[in-house]
Amino acid sequence: QVQLVESGGGLVQAGGSLRLSCAASRRTFGSFSRYDMGWFRQAPGKEREFVAGSWKEGTPYYKDSVKGRFTVSRDNGENTVYLQMNSLKPEDTAVYYCAARVPGGTRFDYWGQGTQVTVSS
Repeated sequence: QVQLVESGGGLVQAGGSLRLSCAASRRTFGSFSRYDMGWFRQAPGKEREFVAGSWKEGTPYYKDSVKGRFTVSRDNGENTVYLQMNSLKPEDTAVYYCAARVPGGTRFDYWGQGTQVTVSS
């Protein structure tokens, strides 16, 4: 059962933009607004890292290297979280994953399948 589905990845030149979307299953996330949603990425040969998060109260969080370039937002009515990525750099190349953390949880239990983002120089 697919619960989180990412889309919007692709190939873009350095300096370009992409908007990632992550749609959450209404069956699993009936009260989507209560979940903390995060974006992570994993580049080849590297560990997965946190990129941005939209916590249930709406506060956004960002990895330092993407601050000012990436914006996370969510539409609770559509059970969707977005990651707007501007001024992309080759080092942003990775598979991007969205994840959900249950209310009061300490870890992200639900993960999407990932979407590839490739930034050419």
